[in-house]
Amino acid sequence: MTRRTQGYLYLALAMATVGSTVVASKLIAAGLPPFTATALRFAVALPLFAALMAGTRTPWPRPDRRDGLVLLLQAGAGSVGYTALLILGLRYTSAADAGIIIGTMPVVSTATATLVLGERPRPATLAAIALAAAGVLFIAMQAGPGQPQSWLGNLLIFGAIVCESLFILLNKRLRQPLRPLAQSACMSALGLAVAAPAALLEAPWAGGLPSGALTAVAYYAVVPTVAGFLLWYAGAERVSGAEAALFTAVAPVAALLLAAGVLGEPVTPRQLLGVACVLASVFMLALQPGPAARGRGHQ
Repeated sequence: MTRRTQGYLYLALAMATVGSTVVASKLIAAGLPPFTATALRFAVALPLFAALMAGTRTPWPRPDRRDGLVLLLQAGAGSVGYTALLILGLRYTSAADAGIIIGTMPVVSTATATLVLGERPRPATLAAIALAAAGVLFIAMQAGPGQPQSWLGNLLIFGAIVCESLFILLNKRLRQPLRPLAQSACMSALGLAVAAPAALLEAPWAGGLPSGALTAVAYYAVVPTVAGFLLWYAGAERVSGAEAALFTAVAPVAALLLAAGVLGEPVTPRQLLGVACVLASVFMLALQPGPAARGRGHQ
């Protein structure tokens, strides 16, 4: 197996784990409050990232006051906001719909950066944004069977994507960019600190802690959060940035397939149309000339 083929395999597996977070979050939503689940996710992931940092002799970041505030805002939006809104949204909508909406993340991030930074978008960027919007509209056109409030869930899922976009935008404001491993560990620590007070207010012990939801939290923390991080950066080292960006298209497909296979959700024509539009938008964005995003954030 060539080095590039290995890279493709690692990237595909990494984004498949991202897609699986939707199914895990659906299971979590049925048994745990959102901030409790978020705090537990980071409580499990943090020691693993700390062990990786010790094993690789990666130093913990020591940001100045300004960068420390940026990191705290990133943790609040991208770590806690993303996870909590994803879990809360999946109380009202299907995992398949949520997975397709999450697939718009690269396009929404680009659109957010364009709006906030005042950059003039290329025609291909506008076309990608339009395609992604069309995909979301296909999802929003019709509530799923037995889910009359799916519009609310879809809105919450989109809010999670906006939170992740803010994380990426804030990352550009760091005076001293962090190493990927150090940033993921830092986000886990700060995410735990931010989510813990809200989790205590939810008083999760009053309603019990279902084993199925706890297992899903452990999976989310170990596989997508930690193993997904390792797979993504192992793959990104072996291929170009543009090639790596293309593999973000795996996430919504994996989410759709896993929702059908694991949760037994039906795959409808509108979902197929939606995922087709989202995939087309991701490919259009990734194939544009210029620097391509190599990182997968911190999920």
